[in-house]
Amino acid sequence: MKSSGSPSSCFPTYHPSVESEYIARPARDYLWNQLLELPYFRALLRAIEARFYERLPVREPVLDLGSGDGSFAAHAFTRPLTAGIDPWWGPMLEARRRAAHHVLALAAGAALPFADATFQTVVSNSVLEHIPDLDPVVAEAFRVLRPGGYLLFCAPSEHFTDWLLGASVLGDLYRRWFNRIARHHHCDSPTVWRARLAQAGFETEAIWYYFSPRALRTLELGHYLGLPNLISKKLFDKWVLFPSRHNPLLRLLDAALRPIYDEPLPAVGACLFGVARKP
Repeated sequence: MKSSGSPSSCFPTYHPSVESEYIARPARDYLWNQLLELPYFRALLRAIEARFYERLPVREPVLDLGSGDGSFAAHAFTRPLTAGIDPWWGPMLEARRRAAHHVLALAAGAALPFADATFQTVVSNSVLEHIPDLDPVVAEAFRVLRPGGYLLFCAPSEHFTDWLLGASVLGDLYRRWFNRIARHHHCDSPTVWRARLAQAGFETEAIWYYFSPRALRTLELGHYLGLPNLISKKLFDKWVLFPSRHNPLLRLLDAALRPIYDEPLPAVGACLFGVARKP
């Protein structure tokens, strides 16, 4: 079991025994693709996460647990995932337009509308931290997986608020507020995650940290600087009003964010990624 990625690499040291069926396209530029569609702070986080899946055991059939608007699945994988579930109509309607899943179901993670041992892989990208009662959801992921199948997930770590700029002035008051606006119910350590996964029956194969202090502060500022994106979304249903490679603002953002996107994995980070296997 490997507890973290190498700090000298953008990728974790974990090497799955099962090759992924969803290998990313050669020279896939996740950062630029995300910047064309999302506010910059979300684009940075999702781009870093998407790159991990190049080396992860994503095998069909695949359930996207918390599929949201389908944006992540559309960018991270080379073809539609088998199924996606989400409890909200609005994002699901967007996901239908993206066609990043063969089947979409309106459902809660604690009551998945699938038979036992249906899937070979369950992907849950930046979703589990938003669920107050998490143990039933992890148990459901275990139930719908086939023996030998994988749960791949990421979430904020116990260090998520450690390096926030606002916390240097307002302390824990700001940390609690920032987690509240981010709708975080769980910011847990690898130790907590291993215990939670083991309780459900999983074997944890790897957990690594990602998202450095600099990346976290960049994300923090984006919550304030992203107001124009929010206005654009409300008025035109688009986070980015001019999604073009010729957009000078996007080009400036790309130049500013790329050094963070290309950072080596930190020894300790604001987020963590987990790979768990059903025996």
